[in-house]
Amino acid sequence: MQIQVHTDSSIQGGAGLVDHVTTVVSGALDRFTGRLSRVEVHLSDENGDKNRPDDKKCLLEARVEGRSPTVVSHNGNTVDEAVNGATDKMLRVLDTTFGKLNAHNHR
Repeated sequence: MQIQVHTDSSIQGGAGLVDHVTTVVSGALDRFTGRLSRVEVHLSDENGDKNRPDDKKCLLEARVEGRSPTVVSHNGNTVDEAVNGATDKMLRVLDTTFGKLNAHNHR
């Protein structure tokens, strides 16, 4: 599973951030490795220089083999909150998706 991290101009996207986000996302989605070809992480600050609550956004796009991409997003006060929230949402969506696929295949 390949993980790509993209940031907008308001997010300081150094190697440390990329490594951290990659570690969080790959650790959380590890059990789906064989079923995902790529996960794209898009980080943005919706208010730019203005410091407002929940202005950091993480959008995750998971490329599931043989299916349309699955997309979730989450806003948080920090990049970490946004990444963790989006990762939790993606886990729930993929659990549901693969649970339904497995149930369908066993019929």
